[in-house]
Amino acid sequence: MPQAITALPLQNDRQATVDPRMRAMVDNVLIGSPVARALGVRLASLAPDHVELEMPFLPTNVTHGSVVHGGVIATLIDIAGAAAAASGACADEVKGGATSSLSIQYLAPAQGAALRAVAMVVRRGRRQVVTDVSVYAEAPDEGVLVAKALMSSAMF
Repeated sequence: MPQAITALPLQNDRQATVDPRMRAMVDNVLIGSPVARALGVRLASLAPDHVELEMPFLPTNVTHGSVVHGGVIATLIDIAGAAAAASGACADEVKGGATSSLSIQYLAPAQGAALRAVAMVVRRGRRQVVTDVSVYAEAPDEGVLVAKALMSSAMF
């Protein structure tokens, strides 16, 4: 049975903000990338170690009928995980990053719906950041969990 969206707490209670240089990296490199723009990805929320992205339903992003293609969902996960990894990084120490591993479980079809990705850092090391990403197909009154992922980012 599909799981409904529930409130997700931030990983920690600190009242910190994202380093403005890392915010610029998220905006310009990740959200501003040609693939993110083509998919219509939009930043909904950004805090240290927590990111939420939205992506509209587009008929060009389907596999069959109105089911969103798994590769499109994987791309949304990758952007969200990278943004979460960058959001808590220090720009004096990190100049960029790359996905080093990505494991996705597809749980339900995203049937003709806009998607929301919620990414939270699970563990941050000096050079590796692990994020947990959930993707929801949003309907007017509910959201269905369609994919769950664990992602590692190499920071350099």
